[in-house]
Amino acid sequence: MPLKIRSRIIVITLFICLKVTYSQSGYDCLSVDETGIIKKAYDSFENDLFAHYKFGTDSIKTYRTFLAEVASLSIDLRKLPSDNSIKLAREFKKIANNKNSLWIKLSEYENQEAVKKSTPTTSKKNGEEILIFNYRGGYIQCLKNTSDSDDFKDIISTLEEDGNVSTSLISQRIYYIPDKEFCAIEIKNFIAFDVYYSILMVIEKAFK
Repeated sequence: MPLKIRSRIIVITLFICLKVTYSQSGYDCLSVDETGIIKKAYDSFENDLFAHYKFGTDSIKTYRTFLAEVASLSIDLRKLPSDNSIKLAREFKKIANNKNSLWIKLSEYENQEAVKKSTPTTSKKNGEEILIFNYRGGYIQCLKNTSDSDDFKDIISTLEEDGNVSTSLISQRIYYIPDKEFCAIEIKNFIAFDVYYSILMVIEKAFK
């Protein structure tokens, strides 16, 4: 009897541990987003990627091919994004109005006391507010804090200090994260937003 009880306790303990581990995964970071747009955008990104590269369910090959094309500036941006992803990129622009947004107005970012880097002296371009990726925002910080990858955490920490890094260089750094860490949901989400949607927010005006 004591053996059975002990076994049950072990099983229950393992179940609780697994549940806690799952709750601390990247998906839990969605609680930071009150709009629901982040999940919609990530799903749209994945649909675009797998439909374009056609590597079946090979997630590593699909993501690495995307990153390689971005890093080499050889990506075909006329064919990759869906209408839905372009629409979501425009929505991200509209809601870039608080400190936890994925993108933030440069004028507001410059006013954050924690920022210790040189930034452009103007916060507008052709009358439109310049947006930059918010590495100190709640969602990205959640991805960083729940990730098991030291390489990924190092990339985020570096970008927190100086966010003025090209998307191609960021893609290069992520590309070389080891396979066993590369497919983590935190890294996939980061690729979706800091690489894919950052590009779409720049080129969306070229689409109807």
